[in-house]
Amino acid sequence: MRRAGRWFARGRRRARCTEICLLVTVASLLSASCSPRASDRPENAIVIGALLPFSGSESAIGRNLEQAMLLAVDDVSAAGGLDGRPFHLLSRDSHSDRERGLEQLVELLYVDKVAYLVGPEENDLAREIEPDVKELDILHMLPGYAAPSIERSETRGGWMRLAPTPFAVGCALAKVAFHEGAGTVNSLAARDDYSSSVSGEFTTIFGGLGGRALPSVTFMSGQQSYASSIHSAFDWNGDQTLLSAYPAAAATIVTEWTVSGRPGTWLLGPALRTEVFLANIPAGSLDGYYGVSPSLSLRSECDIVDEVEETVECTTGNAAAFSGHFSHRWNGETPFPAAHIYYDGIVLIAMGLVYSQATSGTIPSSGRELREIIRELNSPEHEVASWRDLKTAMAKLRAGIPLRYAGAAAEYEFDIYGANKHYIMQRWTIDGDAFVDVAPVSVACYMGH
Repeated sequence: MRRAGRWFARGRRRARCTEICLLVTVASLLSASCSPRASDRPENAIVIGALLPFSGSESAIGRNLEQAMLLAVDDVSAAGGLDGRPFHLLSRDSHSDRERGLEQLVELLYVDKVAYLVGPEENDLAREIEPDVKELDILHMLPGYAAPSIERSETRGGWMRLAPTPFAVGCALAKVAFHEGAGTVNSLAARDDYSSSVSGEFTTIFGGLGGRALPSVTFMSGQQSYASSIHSAFDWNGDQTLLSAYPAAAATIVTEWTVSGRPGTWLLGPALRTEVFLANIPAGSLDGYYGVSPSLSLRSECDIVDEVEETVECTTGNAAAFSGHFSHRWNGETPFPAAHIYYDGIVLIAMGLVYSQATSGTIPSSGRELREIIRELNSPEHEVASWRDLKTAMAKLRAGIPLRYAGAAAEYEFDIYGANKHYIMQRWTIDGDAFVDVAPVSVACYMGH
């Protein structure tokens, strides 16, 4: 069976390479007449590729995330770029679909030949492209909440994960449930890698805190009705049930749950902190229910005021300043929480390239090399550089001074694999048609991890 599996995978790989070659050939013949974006690209620009959901079920977030990255490109270019070379963002649409998104990823890598890739939001697409990232040895920046785990060492390809891991999210959710007095929990989780991982970490950590995890229920997204899954999850009569899913499916579930009489109590996963979710559930149906998402307060803005209760207090000046910066650029629009992280992804790439050019006379030829430079720059002992003054930061980097980055979403510090370390998660609740932040949660769950 193992040999058959290897032959099957190898055959798929050959077929895919053939498709890629055909795409490259056709694109080369037609690029002069079919690529309006080429005329928008500044001469000699450093191009960063991005795959975002501009259409399909997740389309509500795509444009907002692109706006954050375009703002970052403007900011690092205005700060001097790479020895005067501007940065440029080349975006493609994932269509919120695996097959169509893969076609666009292939074009970014093999037609546009980007050396730096940001996204996609979709977990399965990010996993699908892993062999190509490794083969081409590019830098793959993963800002999305649902980005795959990168706990592996590779000799080629550089992966960097900016959002909290499922373990950090599960830790925060378990603490919220436990401190709210829940004795038993379970989850209703979509059958995708990210939702399942968050669900598993949540129930495991809750058990480690002294509570009891009841059987959880999974479902496939895209169904017309989730009534049977809802019934199965709440049949266990848990004190709290985690809803771990993407907004489209979750909104349908909450609507059906409301119609069925609102049994039980929800706990909400981080992907649900989005306006499109609130807009598609019955008004007031989730008022008072808690959720968690990445904190947008810098670590230096937070203090643990009660170590026993692990009560955390944070200020939000940095996030508010970025929101104002974003709104000024985009005619009053507000950045989604994830947009802060996407902005930082672009700046981290630029900082690594500028520092490498200054200290070695050249930019890294491999994604793995650039990842190591970014990791080393963000060591805790280095001087802090803020997104608010990139002109000064870039000048110091060009002088060969290493700087760690205090960005729009976090003060960055990476583990040996390139995953950002998170110490605080933001707890929130829902009040009518708005999310309301409440006391943050310390991410300090060990449980053998």
